Amino acid sequence: MGILNLTPDSFYDGGSYKNEKAVLTQVETMLVEGATFIDLGAYSSRPNAEDILEVEELHRILPIVKLLTQEFPDILLSIDTFRSTVADACLANGATLINDISAGNLDNLMLNIIAKHKVPYIMMHMRGTPKTMQQTTNYTDVIIEIKQYFAEKIASARAKKIDDIILDVGFGFAKTLNQNFTLLQNLDLFKSMGVPILAGLSRKSMIYKTLKSDSKNALNGTTALNTIALLKGASILRVHDVKEAMECIKLTEALKLNDDN
Repeated sequence: MGILNLTPDSFYDGGSYKNEKAVLTQVETMLVEGATFIDLGAYSSRPNAEDILEVEELHRILPIVKLLTQEFPDILLSIDTFRSTVADACLANGATLINDISAGNLDNLMLNIIAKHKVPYIMMHMRGTPKTMQQTTNYTDVIIEIKQYFAEKIASARAKKIDDIILDVGFGFAKTLNQNFTLLQNLDLFKSMGVPILAGLSRKSMIYKTLKSDSKNALNGTTALNTIALLKGASILRVHDVKEAMECIKLTEALKLNDDN
């Protein structure tokens, strides 16, 4: 899953894609490099991100959805939003799945929209909002509590006949550095939930803070952790750098194939 942020303030590529040409060039590059999905986001979910109005999010994202589905008719567009009205509008204009950082917690109508359109739904674990989430990292047992969270969320989705569910443990969202690494170390425990796992590790602070670097210099670290995530059972990598992620996928698949033999 290739990331395309349409926000001016995202932690890595904020403000990079200011016109249609830049958007089309980046999307074409990601598709050529092997991206299965393109994940569009118009609301920054970085820690302490400022809230924006729903109308502003729609203003940023809807024209790009229309542009990409017109230019790339076979594209699988994921929409990174927690707002049901944004999800509804984008799905009505050709998007094919929804990536919700709040798993419906920030908009209780989201599951209804997913059920209405019958599309895959990525549900992520987070506490609070992007502005407040880093104040809510007090867990008794981070693995058990997040598994309980997903059990409840999956049950709610199944009750609305939503079949295609993907879970994302939410690296960096309401987690400390140590909690992030605990989650990665135990990612295989989430396979028991019976749905595919998405790993969103790309250039995150758990990498560059550990390496005493910054997001611009976190590609090598991202590759290392993406490889671990794949070996621990992740089915999808959400990344800024598609070519390098595809190399991780091909190499781990070769390793697993050799193991099967």
